Amino acid sequence: MHKMHKSFRTLVHNDHFLKLLNNQKSRFLRPELYSTSAHAGRAIISKAAVAWEAGKPLVIEKVEVAPPQASEVRVQIKYTSLCHTDVYFWEAKGQTPLFPRIFGHEAAGVVESVGECVKNLKPGDHVLPVFTGECGDCPHCKSEESNMCELLRINCDRGVMIGDGKARFSQNGTPINHFLGTSTFSEYTVIHEGCLAKIDPKAPLDKVCILSCGVSTGLGATLNVAKPKKGSSVAIFGLGAVGLAAAEGAGISGASRIIGVDLNPNRFEQAKNFGANEFVNPKDHNKPVQEVIAEMTDGGVDRSLECTGNINSMISAFECVHDGWGVAVLVGVPTKDAIFKTNPMKVLDERTLKGTFFGNYKPRSDLPSLVDMYMNKKLEVEKFITHRLPFSEINRAFDLMLKGESLRCIISMEE
Repeated sequence: MHKMHKSFRTLVHNDHFLKLLNNQKSRFLRPELYSTSAHAGRAIISKAAVAWEAGKPLVIEKVEVAPPQASEVRVQIKYTSLCHTDVYFWEAKGQTPLFPRIFGHEAAGVVESVGECVKNLKPGDHVLPVFTGECGDCPHCKSEESNMCELLRINCDRGVMIGDGKARFSQNGTPINHFLGTSTFSEYTVIHEGCLAKIDPKAPLDKVCILSCGVSTGLGATLNVAKPKKGSSVAIFGLGAVGLAAAEGAGISGASRIIGVDLNPNRFEQAKNFGANEFVNPKDHNKPVQEVIAEMTDGGVDRSLECTGNINSMISAFECVHDGWGVAVLVGVPTKDAIFKTNPMKVLDERTLKGTFFGNYKPRSDLPSLVDMYMNKKLEVEKFITHRLPFSEINRAFDLMLKGESLRCIISMEE
């Protein structure tokens, strides 16, 4: 193989072609040369929770997981958790259904084998899969102001790998669709290298797995985008896991008034553990909640974060910030037909409206530092974990979330 490469290089003097030799489209080396796994280069039989139909219970099946191709990594998932996004697409609300499918995107695992041209990961590395990626080469990845990778940004409709347009999951020759490029409801999965963050091997995977989606999204929305100052006031709309993470970020920033806004008063007591110290239930008032908050805070809060995706809540979050310096950050994802409407004077009065995607974190570059924050006791994640279940009981995790009884349910793949 070394001689082949040497002779090949003597024939090529074009720098651009040499660059292509090393990029994700090369096909000159076999995947098995990039792994010490006994299964390298071969399909693995894996247990997976397959969604055959929208809204129907997942079925634990044995599926084939093909070996990773160029720029891909096969990961053994150790722990995964359930996010509202999984439930939303499982219910097939608001988008074209794509079944059968293996859901799951919030997880932690260990690299089993790697495909050709994978430069930054090797078998045995501990990783967090992420629903969006970081190729490192596009304008977004090279910009300090963006994390929206052109190549690997989230695509909810794609059920195949980006490299060759084929699925790595199958059963009896029938392909099974991927989800968000991760599909972590499987003992083994194949993921693009750019969607995997290498983390400290000493970090407990059954805890830091929740940093691969919801917690990072809410925390980063506050720390990286809203950026509240010490002693400031912050309103958090929606006290689910993402909203509570946003509240946690406000506390870390030193905000003095953290106002939780939710239609479910049962969430208020729990939110106190995440730094919220005042609460508003819009149903308790006969005026718009933005007016209630403005009266509470002498003109409006310094910062607000909307974490539900409800369009009316988004408008309220913007209109409740103080003129002159107030900043509202939209975190929740609205329905595709939603339209944001407000009086233009609200903007001209120097209120700022921002959006964020995954808390503005670059997956590979920034997630390891969040894990380090946890390891250095600067960030708590245990309080987000309300339930633990074996993989065989994954459908119960869906029930708990649909009933509003869980923040994060950790599913152990080995139990």
